[in-house]
Amino acid sequence: MSVLRFKDLDNSQALARPEYKTRLSELQEEMRQLSHNAADNGRSIIVVLEGWDAAGKGGVIRRLTAELDPRLFRVNSIAAPNDMERKHHYLWRFWTRLPDPGFLAIFDRSWYGRVLVERVEGFASPEEWSRSFQEINDFEKDLVREGAVLGKYWLHITKEEQHDRFMGRQNDPLKRWKLTDEDWRNRDKWDLYEKAAEEMFLRTGTTDCPWALIPGNDKYFARVFLLENLVARVRQELQ
Repeated sequence: MSVLRFKDLDNSQALARPEYKTRLSELQEEMRQLSHNAADNGRSIIVVLEGWDAAGKGGVIRRLTAELDPRLFRVNSIAAPNDMERKHHYLWRFWTRLPDPGFLAIFDRSWYGRVLVERVEGFASPEEWSRSFQEINDFEKDLVREGAVLGKYWLHITKEEQHDRFMGRQNDPLKRWKLTDEDWRNRDKWDLYEKAAEEMFLRTGTTDCPWALIPGNDKYFARVFLLENLVARVRQELQ
């Protein structure tokens, strides 16, 4: 497995709108067909989306699901664990959200919060988050062994692009609600999150469950790049 580092990404890549619209439509149709193929064969599909705040995860999810049969997928938006979830092992709340055979589940944030936000913010001790790498690897290995197709994606934008998007939200009355004080606090810890993410790629990117880093400064390019990767992965697994 190659080592994934943010500095190696080319965030200058972009797509013109006409090319984006054409390619997106093609990929959405292929993903629709593959989801029905997976359903017919009892294969679940799990999509994990991580990335910087304002990187465009919501936009990717909307394009990914736009043409899917709504009976076949579920989007799980993951926030801080509630009181009940904190009483259990940290993976428990994800076990309960796994898709049945033949269905697709999208995780907007995921179990990787253990080695990202919980690590950086001190919600998990060094001993807890350190052992989580192997726990996550074992968890994902079991998912794949049981027939799941697992795609793991990190949407990357530069620190400068994130600032521009934050300011765009702050200055737009219709989007201001999407920006919180926590977003600004997390931005102040950019270097710590970057270090944590790169260690996460290194220690949880396996042959069966690799990470894909998505250059995201251009939203059109990011959406198409991610969908191309996911379609190729699902197609290969269903052969």
